[in-house]
Amino acid sequence: MTVPPIPTDATLHLRPVQLVDTPVGLDGQAARLAGGMQWFAAYELLVPASGVRTTIVLADFPRLLERVSSAQGERLETLHRRITAQRAPITCGERVLRLDQPRVAAILNCTPDSFSDGGRNGSDAEAIAATGHRMVEAGAALIDVGGESTRPGAATVWEGDEIARVVPVIERLAASGTAISIDTRKAEVMEAALAAGAHIVNDVAALLFDPRALEVVAHAGCPVVLMHSPDPEAGGHARPRYTDVLTDVFDWLEQRIEAVVDGGVDRAKILVDPGIGFGKSLAENLALLNGLAIFHGLGCPILLGASRKRLIGALSNEAPADQRLGGSLTLALKGADMGAQLIRVHDVPETVQALRVWRGLRDTALSE
Repeated sequence: MTVPPIPTDATLHLRPVQLVDTPVGLDGQAARLAGGMQWFAAYELLVPASGVRTTIVLADFPRLLERVSSAQGERLETLHRRITAQRAPITCGERVLRLDQPRVAAILNCTPDSFSDGGRNGSDAEAIAATGHRMVEAGAALIDVGGESTRPGAATVWEGDEIARVVPVIERLAASGTAISIDTRKAEVMEAALAAGAHIVNDVAALLFDPRALEVVAHAGCPVVLMHSPDPEAGGHARPRYTDVLTDVFDWLEQRIEAVVDGGVDRAKILVDPGIGFGKSLAENLALLNGLAIFHGLGCPILLGASRKRLIGALSNEAPADQRLGGSLTLALKGADMGAQLIRVHDVPETVQALRVWRGLRDTALSE
């Protein structure tokens, strides 16, 4: 094992690499990724401060711990433990979402101006809820209800209007036992949605937009999705200068998780989202998708939201949002390969079918 010199005060990161179809015959050489259906045989060790990137096979991991400082060794052991730990299921009322395989979270917009399907669902709560029920019938495990567009340049919606859009829909979905998340940045909307029957808060601002948001989630004791945002108070579409987008986003989420835990939220109820399309260039989005497995080191389930995003159009002759199904399925399967537990999508039947075939391939590989 060859490891370049590492400064003793450098922050270290581990990215699982060398995915394998089955651990059979690889005793001690492969580990399970986040308790899911993927296995990996090596780590890429990343040291952003010095630009070091080197591959360490799992059999050599104990030797790596001997070559770094004690503090660095403790960090690497913590990352390894989190990467290989099984994720706890999420309780959503009467439903329990197991996270040992990728599940579909369906996007249900109650907005007139969302980037992909603004206004398509109309404004009638009964009709929108019916769309949500069809998504569940098609295989969605979770319905993510939103009443405010987060596309670049979208206007901020007054809490009263946002509540009026989402609460009647949530009430109808909850009556049928549907697992529901509320996609909002606002504490008042969170409270109203949870009271109406929502189970999870999905906040693109990671509880930083509204000063009361963290208090609301902590008091409710509900699961929460924290998304990376370069400017959470202003909409999430600033373009910062990243040193290394993969480790920069990881570090931001790591710090945010600790702050939210300090604010009273159970770490076991935190999910993370790298924020594809929010303040990242095409190259940076692709780097995050290729390196998605690094985020298992946070010890939280990963939600991937890349459906119909701008990067697909940029790679396919500027295809408009409603013509990005192929790219969306590709990114969904990439997320599954990287061990993401929730795939947030617009196209539910197609994504569910793709993941079922993916699951069939995984089952066969593991049983051979």
